[in-house]
Amino acid sequence: MAFGVEHRDRVVRWRMRLTASLFLFHVLFLYRAEAQIRYSIPEELKTGSLVGNVAQDLGLDLKRLRSGRARIVTGESIQYTELKTDKGTLVVNERIDREHLCGDLTPCSFTFEILLEKPMELHPVTIEVLDVNDNAPTFQNSHLEFEISESAALGSRFVLESAEDADVGQNSLQNYILTPTDNFVLKQHVNPDGSKYAEMMLQKPLDREVQPRLSLKLLAVDGGNPQKSGTVNIEVNVLDANDNAPVFNQSLYKAAVIENAPKGTHVVTVNASDIDTGSNGKVAYYFSKSKAGIADLFDIDEATGRIYVAKEIDFEMDKKIEFRVEAKDQGGLTDSSKVEIEVLDINDNAPVINVMSFTSPVSEDSPPGTTLGIINVKDLDSGENGQVRCTIEGSVPFKIKSNVRNYYTLITDAALDRESLSEFNITVIASDAGTPQRSGTVNIDVTVLDANDNIPVFNQSVYKASVLENTKTGTSIITVNATDADSGLYGHITYSLSKMKGSVAEIFTIDENTGTIYVSGQIDYEKYRKYELRVEAKDHGGLIGTSKVIFDVTDVNDNEPIIHDATPGTTIAILNIKDTDSERNGQIKCSIDGKLPFKIESSLTNYYNLPSRSATVIVNVAVADSFPEVLSEFIELTHDKEYNDNLTFYLVLALAVVSFLFITCLVVIISVKIYRWRQSRILFHSNLPVIPYYPPRYSDTLGTATLPHVYNYEVTTDSRKSDCKFGRAGSQNVLIMDPSSTGTMQRMQSEKSILDEPDSPLEVKRKRTVLLIVDSKGRCWSI
Repeated sequence: MAFGVEHRDRVVRWRMRLTASLFLFHVLFLYRAEAQIRYSIPEELKTGSLVGNVAQDLGLDLKRLRSGRARIVTGESIQYTELKTDKGTLVVNERIDREHLCGDLTPCSFTFEILLEKPMELHPVTIEVLDVNDNAPTFQNSHLEFEISESAALGSRFVLESAEDADVGQNSLQNYILTPTDNFVLKQHVNPDGSKYAEMMLQKPLDREVQPRLSLKLLAVDGGNPQKSGTVNIEVNVLDANDNAPVFNQSLYKAAVIENAPKGTHVVTVNASDIDTGSNGKVAYYFSKSKAGIADLFDIDEATGRIYVAKEIDFEMDKKIEFRVEAKDQGGLTDSSKVEIEVLDINDNAPVINVMSFTSPVSEDSPPGTTLGIINVKDLDSGENGQVRCTIEGSVPFKIKSNVRNYYTLITDAALDRESLSEFNITVIASDAGTPQRSGTVNIDVTVLDANDNIPVFNQSVYKASVLENTKTGTSIITVNATDADSGLYGHITYSLSKMKGSVAEIFTIDENTGTIYVSGQIDYEKYRKYELRVEAKDHGGLIGTSKVIFDVTDVNDNEPIIHDATPGTTIAILNIKDTDSERNGQIKCSIDGKLPFKIESSLTNYYNLPSRSATVIVNVAVADSFPEVLSEFIELTHDKEYNDNLTFYLVLALAVVSFLFITCLVVIISVKIYRWRQSRILFHSNLPVIPYYPPRYSDTLGTATLPHVYNYEVTTDSRKSDCKFGRAGSQNVLIMDPSSTGTMQRMQSEKSILDEPDSPLEVKRKRTVLLIVDSKGRCWSI
C-alpha cells in the first residue's frame, strides 16, 4: 500500500512538471522559434552522457550560442540536462529515473527551452525517456490468506492482490502464474486503464475433511529481457458448509467529492446481500486488495458499507479515484464491485509567477514597447479556477502583454524620465477567475539609466552688472550659474563666452568650471559704455544653454583736458570792459591768472601805475565739434549753478509765477525781452563768430578719449589798462548768448555782486562771467 502512495505522488509531481512544459506547443507565437528538436534516451544514463548535438540540430553557430548567452529555461527545480555552449552539445546532468519522472504514463518525456538573446529566440527541446527493465513486479504483501467454504460452488471467484511493476510497455507486468492448479485456476483481467489483475476460480470442490488447508503461490512476471518476477504465498483455509456468496446490488458505484473535503465526509454506500441465514448470511465489507494504496484515501464501515474520506484529497493529484470493494460472509464467500469517485476542483491554489528572463537597468530613452522580461504564470487548478489574468499594480510606465498561454512579456508603456523617477518597484499580480479569487505577486526592481536629454538652464535669462573702466585685470565681476537635470557626465557643465558686442575675447574671460567672469583686458569708457556677452553652458553630451550678460561701464576721471584744432593766435573772445572813472582811473589792464595756453592782447597802449581796484570775470572755454552739444550742456550748467544776486532771485520768482499764471508769464517774458534790448546797447559789438562750448564732463563721442575740454578764464579789470587775467574756475555764473548775433557781445543775464572797497580811489561796478566757445575749425563764440 505504501508503494502505491509513493508511486502516485511521483506521478502527480511528474504531471505538475509536464504542465509547466506545455508552453512548448505554443512557443512559435513567442518571438522567434526557429526549430523544435526531440531526442530519445534510455533512463539511468550516467551523468555527462551525450544526449544530442543541439548546435548542429538547430543549425546554430557556436558563436551564436555564446553571444546569445544560450541557456536552458525550465520551470523545474531539477535540471536533468546541461547545455555545453562551447561544444553545442546536450548532456545528462542528473540521474533520470523514468518511473520517478512519469510513473506509469507512457510515452515519458520532459520538455524545456533553449533561450537565446539579442535577438531573443526560444527553441523547444523534448527529451523522451525510454524505459529499461530495472524494476521487478512486486506485491504489497508477501502472504495472502483466504477462508473458503467447502461448499463453495464451482466457478466461485476470489480476487487476488495485484502486483505493481514501475516499468512500462514490454518491461511492465505481463502475466500471472498460479501454482499448483489442482483446485483453482487463474483468471486474468485487464482494467480500462490497462492494469491487470487476477482471480482464483474454483474448478474442483473443496473437501475440508481431506485437505483443510491449501498452499498456493502466485507469480507475477514482466516482459523484459532478462525477465523479472515477483511472488506471493497464498494460504486457503477451507471452512465448513457455506454455499451462498454475497452479491452486490450494483456492479459499479459512482460518486463525487470535493477536494480538501474534511476527514469523515461521507462519499458513497455500497450494499451486498447473502441469502444464507445466521452467521453465513452476515456480510462484512472490505476494500479490495487490487489497486492497493488508492483506497487509503477512504475508510469503509465493515458493517454498513458506508465509505468516508480518510485523508485530504487533492484534485491536482487525483482527478478520479477508482477502486474495488468486497463483500464477505462468515463462510468466506465474497463478491466484489467497482467504485468510481470523481474529485471536484476547488480554487485552492494561487497562481505562481516565475520570472524567466529579465533585463535591468533600462535606458530612459528606450522607446515604448521595449521588452524587459518574460514571465511564466502557473495555476494548478482547472477550469475557471485555473484561468489567470496578469496585471501590474499602480500607475507605472510599464505593462504586461500576453503572447502565448501562461506566458507574458513585461514591456515599457510610455517614455521614461530618469529625472522624474530613476527606480521602479513593479508589482506583478496574477489573479485567477475562481471563487474566492486567489492571486500571486512578484516584485521586480527596474533601474532607469540616464540619457542626455536635458539642456543646461541658467538661473537668469539676463545678468546685469556694473564695471568701472580701467578695472584691474583678473578682477571678478559676476558669477553665472546653470544647472543640468542629467546626472554624471551628462550633468557636468562647462562655461564659455561668445562675442555679441564689443571686443569680448580680449576684455573678459570666464572660468569654465565656476562660471565666474573676470576682466582680462582694458575697459575704456570712452570707447564702449556697455558690453553685451552671451555665456554658454555646455554639458558633456554636447547640449548647450545660453544666457545674456550686460555690463554697464562706469566712467572714471582718467583723461586730462586738451584744446585741439585751434592754431596759436586764434582769437577766442573779445572782452569789453569799462570803468566809469575818468582818465587814468578809468583805464583798464587785463591779465590771465595762472599758467594757461592763452594770452590777452589789449587795444590800449597807455598804462598807468596808480592804486587800482580790480574786477574778475570767469571765461569758460569749451572745445566741441558741434554747437548743439555745447548748447545742451549750457542748459545743464545753468541748472547746476547758484544765483546769488537780486536779478537771479527775480528770474527764479518769475519762472515760478509763470508755472501758475500764464498772463504773468507773458508779462515777465516781455519784461525780459525789453531788459535784454536795453542791456545789449552797452555791449561791445564784435564780428567774431560764436565758438561752440563743450559742456562739463563732456566725453568725446568720436573716440578721442579726452576729459571735458573746459577752461575757466578770470578777467580782472585793473586800472584803466585793458589787461585780462585768466583765472581758475571758481564760483561762477553761466551766461547764455543769443546765437543770432553776428559778433556782438550780449549782456550777461546773471551777475554776481562785487565787493565794494570804499577806501579805494577807483570804484568797480560789477564782476562778469564770460564763456568762450571754440569749434573744431578754430572759430570762437563769446557768451
